[in-house]
Amino acid sequence: MRNLYTTLLVVIFGFSVQSQELLSLEDAVKIALENNYDIKIAKNNSKIDITNNNLANAGILPSLNANLTNNNTQIDIKQTQVGGTIRALDGAVNFNLNYGVSLDWTIFDGLSMFARKEQLKVLEEQGKFELQSAILTTISDVYSNYFDLVQQQKIIASIDTAIVLSNQRLLTAQNRFSIGKAAKLEVLNAQVDLNSDMSLLLRQKESYKNAKVRLNQILGRNLHIDFQVNAAISFEEEIILNEIIETANKQNPQLQTQILSKKIADLNLKQVKGNRYPLVRITSGYNISRSETPLGFIVQSSAQGFVYGITATVPIFNGFLQSKNERVATFQVDNSNLQIEQQKIAIETQIITLFNSYQTNIELVKVEEKNVEIAKQNLDITLAKFKIGTINTIEFRTAQQNYVEAVVRYSNAQYVTKLSEINLKELAGTLKLN
Repeated sequence: MRNLYTTLLVVIFGFSVQSQELLSLEDAVKIALENNYDIKIAKNNSKIDITNNNLANAGILPSLNANLTNNNTQIDIKQTQVGGTIRALDGAVNFNLNYGVSLDWTIFDGLSMFARKEQLKVLEEQGKFELQSAILTTISDVYSNYFDLVQQQKIIASIDTAIVLSNQRLLTAQNRFSIGKAAKLEVLNAQVDLNSDMSLLLRQKESYKNAKVRLNQILGRNLHIDFQVNAAISFEEEIILNEIIETANKQNPQLQTQILSKKIADLNLKQVKGNRYPLVRITSGYNISRSETPLGFIVQSSAQGFVYGITATVPIFNGFLQSKNERVATFQVDNSNLQIEQQKIAIETQIITLFNSYQTNIELVKVEEKNVEIAKQNLDITLAKFKIGTINTIEFRTAQQNYVEAVVRYSNAQYVTKLSEINLKELAGTLKLN
C-alpha cells in the first residue's frame, strides 16, 4: 500500500512539472527585452531626446506668428475746440482692428545657438547610453534571478533526498519497534527528524516560489505564471583582469554617460561666453489696420503693408554677472573632469574586487564539488551500515545532514561565482545573451 501511495505521488508530481512552462534562459532574456518596464521607459526617454534634437529647439530657425487685435469702445464724448465750439456725442463707438503676420529671427547670438544644437545632439547620444545601461541591468537581473532558481532547485532536490532517507529511517524504526528490537524513543526521534526535513523543504519551496515571482516581475509579465528552469551553471574561467578594465573604459554605459556630461558642460560654457557678443535679430511682417471714430477730424482710416527692421543689442555692463557666470560654468567643466576620473576609479575598484571574488569562488566551487562527492559516498556507506544495524541513528542523521549542507554550499558557491562573472561583464558593457 505504501509503495502504491509513493508511486501515485511520483506520477502526480511528474504531471505537475510537465504542465508547467519550461523557461529557458534565452527565452527569459527575450521576454525581458520586450516587456521590462525600465527598458520601455528608457526607450521612451531616448525617443524624447531624439525628438528634442532639432533646429527649432536650438533657436536657429525663425518664428512666424499670426496676430489679431480688435479693440472696441463705447463712451460718451464731449470736446471743446479752440474756438469755443463744443461737440458732444453720447454712446460713441470706436473701432480699431489690426491683423497680420510677423517674423522674428535671431541671426546672431554669439554662436550660442550652434552650441545648443550640439548640446541637443550630445543629449541624444546620452539617451542611447542610458537605454543601453537599462538593457544591461535588465539582462543582469534576469541572469541573476534565473541562476538563483537553478541553485534553489538543486537545494530542493537535496532536501527531497534527505526526506526519502528520513522516511526509510522512520519505517525501519517502526519495524524494529514492532518486533521489540528498538524503543519507542527511536521511533519518535526519527519522526522528529522527518518533520524537521519537511519543514526545511516547505521553507525552501516558499523561497523558490518568491524567486519565481521576482523573475516574472523583471520579465514584465503576469506574476502568477508558473514555470521551470533547466539551465546548468557554467563559468568562463578565461577572464583577464586588464582586458576587463580596458573594455570597461571604452564601453561602460555609466562612464560613457559621464563623458558626455562633460561635453554638455563644455557646450554650456560656450553658450555662457556667447552672451558677451551682440544679439542681432531681424523682424518683418505684413500688417493690416483699420479704425473708425465717429467724432474727430478723421472718422475712418485704414493701412496695410510690409514692416521690417533689425535690432542689435550689445551687452556693456550687467553688474559683473557675465564674468561670474563664466567662472561658474568653468567650475562645472572642472567638476565634470573630476567626475569622469572618479567614475573610472570606482569602476576599476568594483572590477578588481569582483575579479578577486571570482577567482576565490572558482576555487571554492572545486572544493565544494569534491565535498559533495565525499558526503555522498559517506551517506551511502552510512545508509548501508544503518540498514544492518552496525551504526546508531545519530551517526546516520549526521551523515544525512552533512550531505544536504555540502549540496547547499556547493550550489551557493556556484551561484556566487556566476554572480561575480555576470557583474564583471555588466561593468565591462559586454553582458549579452550567448
